Amino acid sequence: QSHFVESGGDLVQPGGSLRLSCVAEGFTTLDYWAIGWFHQAPGKERQGVACIASGGTTYYGASVNDRFTISRDNAKNTATLEMNLLKPEDTGTYFCGARWAACGSWPWTMEYWGKGTLVNVSS
Repeated sequence: QSHFVESGGDLVQPGGSLRLSCVAEGFTTLDYWAIGWFHQAPGKERQGVACIASGGTTYYGASVNDRFTISRDNAKNTATLEMNLLKPEDTGTYFCGARWAACGSWPWTMEYWGKGTLVNVSS
């Protein structure tokens, strides 16, 4: 079964930075898949924050405002989310997902998911 394993979540102060990673498991290759990062705040629905298409084009959710950067390393079957200038409202679980080829329109429906990693932005 194809899925992702996320890591990098932690407790961080407002204004700080974190780097989240996800490793794809069960995929022959990530070359043809779009990868997305999603945020689920406590008590709220999961929302897309960043997506990178199979060709490398990147897209970001409105709440990101140039604070986050998504990247991928197909050779290592990994994707990364660099998060800067973190705010308390960025708190929640971050999930990695994949869909075939293109990101499509926001909110970027994914076919495969990970179980998430927890980020807590608090002083």
